[in-house]
Order: sequence, then structure tokens, then C-alpha cells
Amino acid sequence: MRSLPLGLTALLALAAPLAAQTAGGHDAHAGHAMPAPASAATLVLTAADSTLPASAAEAEARLAKSPRHAEWAMVATGNGDSTRAWVVYPERRDKAPVVVVVHEIFGLSPWVRAVADQLAADGFIAVAPDLLTRFDVPGSPTNPNADTARAVIRNVTPADMNRQVEAVAKWAMALPAALPKYGIVGFCWGGSASFNHAVLSPTGLGASVVYYGSSPAASELASVKVPVLGLYGANDARVTATIPAADSAMKANGKSYEHHEYENATHGFLRQQDGANGANMAATRAAWPATIAWFRKHLGA
Repeated sequence: MRSLPLGLTALLALAAPLAAQTAGGHDAHAGHAMPAPASAATLVLTAADSTLPASAAEAEARLAKSPRHAEWAMVATGNGDSTRAWVVYPERRDKAPVVVVVHEIFGLSPWVRAVADQLAADGFIAVAPDLLTRFDVPGSPTNPNADTARAVIRNVTPADMNRQVEAVAKWAMALPAALPKYGIVGFCWGGSASFNHAVLSPTGLGASVVYYGSSPAASELASVKVPVLGLYGANDARVTATIPAADSAMKANGKSYEHHEYENATHGFLRQQDGANGANMAATRAAWPATIAWFRKHLGA
């Protein structure tokens, strides 16, 4: 592992292919477009709340003001490959569990890094790997181009994703300030990745949280060894249609799968907190505390 130079780390800190597959093998998220920035009028719905992650519109400002130590690292992830990762440390006296944060189809955006910052505020060492590092997406590492990211992420296979995530998690658990246990949380494409990583259930993984990601095939779920929490917008039928089969398979195999569908909330509600006439904010206010409680229960904090 090598870290980027300290001067570059400070500058970047201030700077404002898992193909998520369906049973048919196509990329279920390929048509997604980056949401338009919120207007000034809608920002009143997402006034900064230090107990919640920033919305997309607030992310860069929140990162610039964060009191927590954050840095870039380059982690060897096998096959001659290395993965860049954004690491944020909590302010605490004792060792902390690790949470790996898996980005959306848009790559390691400022919003994903702001989510990692919030996890650190809640007491975890948060590590957000850039699973598109090798593609050198324009704008990386601080603000990758969303269209390019969406195009190249098709080349990240489930095996490739799991290899990178597992290697980053092992690296993070070996940090002097870390406990030897980690959780994973992902959003959209990353939500599918988080559930897929639970299917692999590598050593050290203690819990998975899935934000509006499609579920794996029911036939794959027998190998899950960790509790999975799924958080979904009720107005997201493409994704919620995959819940019943997953729920049935998890129960049949004696696995822990808790899921919540938030009334009138849409896909991507944690990023688009100003959307759906307040329903996305209501979902955020319910889902984030559930996320933190899940990790504290299964990882300790």
C-alpha cells in the first residue's frame, strides 16, 4: 500500500466492472442519469443535519468543513492491480470497526465521500474504494465524470468487485486504529454489490447494508453468513420486485434479512433528499439511524 503525498492529500480533502446484473445478465443500472442539482428553493428540505449524511447538493461543502482526518490511500488488490480509497477516521480513543462504502454507478463522487465522512462521525473507520481506479475516469479522484463512470462500470464483474472490496477491507482492518471486523454498505449499483459481497461473506465481514440495490438470485443466497439490512424507496418497483424472492430464500436458509420500504420514496433517496415532496427526506431520516444501529449491533462501535 502507498499513500498519496501529504500535500496532495490535504488539497484533495479540501477540493469541492461489478456489472449490477439481473438474472438476464444485463446491467440494470445502465440507463441511470446523474440527478440534476437541487435548486436553492428545494435546499430548505435538506438543511444540514449533522446526524445525517449530506445530500448531493451539500456534499462538497460538508467535506470542506469536516473536522475529521481523511486521506487517500492506494491499496494492492491482487492481479497486479491497485485500488484508490478514501479513508476517514472517527474521533475516538479506542479502536473502531471498519465500514466499506461502495459507490453508485457514478463512481466515487463527492457525495459518496461525504457518506463516508458521516460514518466516521458515527464512530466507524470509513473506507470508500474507487472500484474504477484502473479506468482513470476523467475528474478522478475528487469528482469523476458521471457519464464515463457509468460507461466503464460495466467492465467491473462481481468477482472483480469482491476481489477489490475484500482486499481493501483487509488493508483497513490492519490499520492500527481498527478492529478486525468490517461491514459493507452500498448505494444503487453499490447496493447490489453490498448484497453480492454478503453472498461471498469473506473472513471479517460482520454485516451488510443494501441501499436500493437489486437482490442476488435466490439460488445464491445459501452462502450468506452475515445479517443483511435492505433499505428501499417504495416507488422503485424495478428494485423492490427483487425483494420477495430474496426474503423467501433468506428465510428458507435460516439467514437474517431485514428490509424496509419507505412510503413514496424513490430510488436514490439518500442522495436526492430534496425529492419526492419530502418523502425522500423522511426515508433518509428513518434509514440512516437504522443503518448505524445495524452496524453497531453487528460490528460494535
